[in-house]
Amino acid sequence: MPFTPPLTSAAFAVFFGLFGVFLTVRVVLNRVKFKIVGTDGGHAPLIRAIRAHGNFTEQTPLALILLTLAELIRAPHLAILLLGTLLVIARILSFWGITHLDTATRAREAGAGMTMFYHVALCLVICYTLCFG
Repeated sequence: MPFTPPLTSAAFAVFFGLFGVFLTVRVVLNRVKFKIVGTDGGHAPLIRAIRAHGNFTEQTPLALILLTLAELIRAPHLAILLLGTLLVIARILSFWGITHLDTATRAREAGAGMTMFYHVALCLVICYTLCFG
């Protein structure tokens, strides 16, 4: 069977790579604005920017690895598309919820729940594909 590159996963990885740059730039701009180098200085916008970036870096790498592995073992393409899209929505909701804590607690909760669902669902898709091909 010839090798098929994981193009769908690569497309999602491009989005998440750019989203990660966006989150990094937000931290840098807040550090410049508040003239803070090594800590958060107690400034709420900087704390939230750092937390949003941290949450992204905690959750996204494993999620992309699982998505790519699922595509490499030829899991159903529809599952790859749907779960990849779910992850995009989940990460955006998490970002919004973390950076707008005053008004977006439900967004953060939804993003976290959707991310956990993504991990479980994709692991089940991978197990199914490995067992039943």
